[in-house]
Amino acid sequence: MSPFFVMSLLFSLTFGQTASLCAPSEYIIHVEKRECAYCLAINTTICAGFCMTRDSNGKKLLLKSALSQNVCTYKEMFYQTALIPGCPHHTIPYYSYPVAVSCKCGKCNTDYSDCVHEKVRTNYCTKPQK
Repeated sequence: MSPFFVMSLLFSLTFGQTASLCAPSEYIIHVEKRECAYCLAINTTICAGFCMTRDSNGKKLLLKSALSQNVCTYKEMFYQTALIPGCPHHTIPYYSYPVAVSCKCGKCNTDYSDCVHEKVRTNYCTKPQK
């Protein structure tokens, strides 16, 4: 084998791993309840990154199974619960959120993920943080 071919192969393997990066990433969720006096900023991990997908321009020529697009999604996760401060006694002051342990490129599971892009939501507090 020529040295150029070997170097090209090594570069492709290395770049392919980097370009397919799907891993737990630090994220801050801001949580408010109308009845509560404060906003809570929660540090968690979510799955984020790039997954290789197929070009669906030839969808008439391909099988339906070949058109599925992979997303960066949870492989392992658990839920934690936080207490929102400043809530009156008649309000449930708890908020549960997912924590990503490991991630994978795969089909989006609607049991625990939002698979549809909705309007852009703001992620900030309108009340004082505590």
